[in-house]
Amino acid sequence: METITLTELAMAVGGLLLGGIAANVLMRVVGRSVLGRARRDAAQTISEAEREAATILKDASTSLKEKEIDLREKVEKEAQRQRSELDDLKRRILVKEETVEKRIDALETKATSLSARDENLAKREEELRKDKDRIATLIVDQMRMLENISGLSADEARKIILDRLETEVRRDAALRLKRIEDDMVSTAEKKAKRVLSEAIQRCAADHVAEHSVSVVALPNDEMKGRIIGREGRNIRALEAATGINLIVDDTPEAVVLSGFDPIRREVARITLERLIADGRIHPARIEEVVAKVNSEMDQTIIELGEQACMEVDVHGLHPEIVKLLGRLNYRTSYGQNVLRHSQEVCHLAGIMAAEIGENVQVAKRAGLIHDMGKALTHEVEGSHALNGYDIAKKHGESETVANAIGSHHNEMPQETVISVLVQAADALSAARPGARRETIDTYVKRIRQLEEIAQEFPGVEKSFAIQAGREVRIIVQPDKVSDAEAHQLARDIARKVEQDVTYPGQIRVTVVRETRAMDIAQ
Repeated sequence: METITLTELAMAVGGLLLGGIAANVLMRVVGRSVLGRARRDAAQTISEAEREAATILKDASTSLKEKEIDLREKVEKEAQRQRSELDDLKRRILVKEETVEKRIDALETKATSLSARDENLAKREEELRKDKDRIATLIVDQMRMLENISGLSADEARKIILDRLETEVRRDAALRLKRIEDDMVSTAEKKAKRVLSEAIQRCAADHVAEHSVSVVALPNDEMKGRIIGREGRNIRALEAATGINLIVDDTPEAVVLSGFDPIRREVARITLERLIADGRIHPARIEEVVAKVNSEMDQTIIELGEQACMEVDVHGLHPEIVKLLGRLNYRTSYGQNVLRHSQEVCHLAGIMAAEIGENVQVAKRAGLIHDMGKALTHEVEGSHALNGYDIAKKHGESETVANAIGSHHNEMPQETVISVLVQAADALSAARPGARRETIDTYVKRIRQLEEIAQEFPGVEKSFAIQAGREVRIIVQPDKVSDAEAHQLARDIARKVEQDVTYPGQIRVTVVRETRAMDIAQ
């Protein structure tokens, strides 16, 4: 190892001291240079900022002066406009003051003339009052003389006169009513018959009668056991899923589906047919097929509604209304398919509208959807006509179409001719032979009610409901009912039937009055 001498050590220490001193001096020189440069930059920045501030202040002052000049010009213009309007107003006021003064002068002149006229009127009123008193005295004297001559008081004579007048007025009213009806019949009956007959002849519709049961054919009687399942689990699952009763009896190769909801019955029929064709019949499969058929049934209902619209050339209906039309295919009224009935009413209303010059498309549109309220379930309260009116208004139908729907059973006033045409077409479709069926109990009750209503009126001797309840023939007592009163009686009975009896179509009221002379040849 080499040894370091004291001389070398001293030289090293001195070098270090000299390097430290040089570094310190160098740092001080560099620091002074940087500090001076920073001070110069700061002074320059401050000078530039002061110049920019002066420029901005000058620009702001100039802009403020310009705005002040503009505002002063606007204020002066507005003040000038207001002074002009004030001058115009003063001129109009002066003109009106002159007009008012002229009118005041004229009124003063009239008042002077009226005061003189009032004096004359007062004299004439006094003379009239005296004349009235004299006339009243003469009337009292004449009344007393008449009472003495006739032996009747004034009240008794008045009652006799009123009774005679009432009888004559009733007779004249009945005769006039008969003449009016005869004129109406002679002028309107031929045209109405022609329009209705042409509409019925041109609209050839099927006679449809639906039932509350459906029959499903089976390939063999062994299939009944598979439908019932072990301990009846399959048939219970099918009834629970569809809400329809299955009747498996001795009918060969057939199963009966019973239910009042036609859509559910149709779902049950399609489900059962698919299960029979597939061969796999168990509760899980039944629920799966029922869900699938329900989904397909919604699409089928929409397709039926669209097809009905295409068949009658009615377009632009709301999708919800089209769906309600499709549901009508599975609804019946007195055994008549409601969708086919609606299409028939659509055709009839369109034909009659064309005959009398009304809007054919509006009439057909109203006729097609007039019964769509019947597609709603029992959970919706109200009549089908008013419910249909609400649906039509909700989905953007015109007031004409909505009124025809709501008024076709007279549950709201008929506001247009289209409403009358739809009501007439509805009655024609329902009243034609074979269109509807009703139970024997309802039929007998209606017949009895018609005869009882006729018997309530005074002067009626006998009443008979004939032609399956389409006509009521009434025999009156000839000594109590005159020929003129017979027409009034027929009208009163017809109005009573309209109020108290529910019936499809029309009911004719015929009053028969006859006088018989009889003798015996010996």
